[in-house]
Amino acid sequence: MIAPGLSLEQAPPFSAPLRFFLTAPLFLAATGLLAAWQPDWSADVHVPFGLALTHLLTLGFLGMVMLGALTQMLPVVAGAPMPGVRRVAGLGHLALLLGTPLLACGLAGGGEFALLAAGAVLAAGLLPFLGAASLSLLRGRALDTLRAMALALAALAAALACGLALLGWLAGLWLPADPAAWLNVHVLAGLAGWIGILILGVAWQVVPMLQLTPAYPPRLTRFLLVAAGAGLLASWLPAESVRLAGKLVLALAAIVFAVATLGLQQQRKRKVADVALSYWRLGMASLILAAALLPLANSPALLGLAGLLFLLGFAVSVVNGMLCKIVPFLAWFHLQGQRGMLASGLPSMKDYLPDAACRAQFRLHLAALACLLPAPFLPILAVPGGLLLAASAIRLGWNLSRAAQRFHAHGGRF
Repeated sequence: MIAPGLSLEQAPPFSAPLRFFLTAPLFLAATGLLAAWQPDWSADVHVPFGLALTHLLTLGFLGMVMLGALTQMLPVVAGAPMPGVRRVAGLGHLALLLGTPLLACGLAGGGEFALLAAGAVLAAGLLPFLGAASLSLLRGRALDTLRAMALALAALAAALACGLALLGWLAGLWLPADPAAWLNVHVLAGLAGWIGILILGVAWQVVPMLQLTPAYPPRLTRFLLVAAGAGLLASWLPAESVRLAGKLVLALAAIVFAVATLGLQQQRKRKVADVALSYWRLGMASLILAAALLPLANSPALLGLAGLLFLLGFAVSVVNGMLCKIVPFLAWFHLQGQRGMLASGLPSMKDYLPDAACRAQFRLHLAALACLLPAPFLPILAVPGGLLLAASAIRLGWNLSRAAQRFHAHGGRF
């Protein structure tokens, strides 16, 4: 299962990524409960409450998991440790833990202080993380996975810079000549760049390793890197026709990636039932639908559906699938390293997170999607959908906590 070429001796302490993974479900649960509390957001995600929910999901849940994944994967894949990984991971975690609720409160109408405080907290924690991750990349090997991570980090920096500028505008500190242009860069950098391209790069490593598929062909990964980078840059330019072309290139790259991933999963060596595989298939199908729908989204409802397909159908599904595999693998790996490969009575990966527990959470997630995807057209469905999403998040948090407890019970040190 351990792929060749990985520098496992560079792996950070288990606590560095685990803190992100254990905290993330809290924000997903909060997103679900608030979505059920005020279902009118689903008719137009650009209303203040819709923006607050979007950032709870993207920063609080997805951001947490992605920073945790980078903390774990960058040193191992690059072969170069992140400088001060404990301190940097702690700062990044604290920034998201405190800054995300402040930002959601400010966007929902909580006032200028909440917006400015959120910006200060997020910048104070994310900038050191970006710096340390960049140093690790500069010292690392020249691999397509690392190039994708570098592109994703650059997109995160752009999303953060534009986000801080927009917060200053909302707080009355300055008046941009064209706020829509800043918003366009912020949204595309955050969604297509940070979330989309990072999942792309992580998939190239974890899908073959954890799902026992053939590797992604180098020609494909190079094409996707060039297409994603060029499409992202073009979508930021002033000319409307160039922006549209850039978005179409991004949509094409997304569809090619999804189809290729589904094809590789059909060729996996062990064709047995796997909950993580179900999450990935759901995610890839949602990505194809989102990419196909986005160019046609000419109303708030269609735009909302495309956004829900991308964020909940694709990103949240894939992240759930990754957590089902990565947390048990890390617990097994660190316990084997601490106790010795020949120690008896140690749990297997399946013992940390049984299939039945993951399958129960998958059913809740699927039911939540079934309610939330039509919610832009029938907002009342956001009530059961939000409650089911919260239930799925609570089950995810319970599953991951049980895995951590089992690790500790067998003498594991975080």
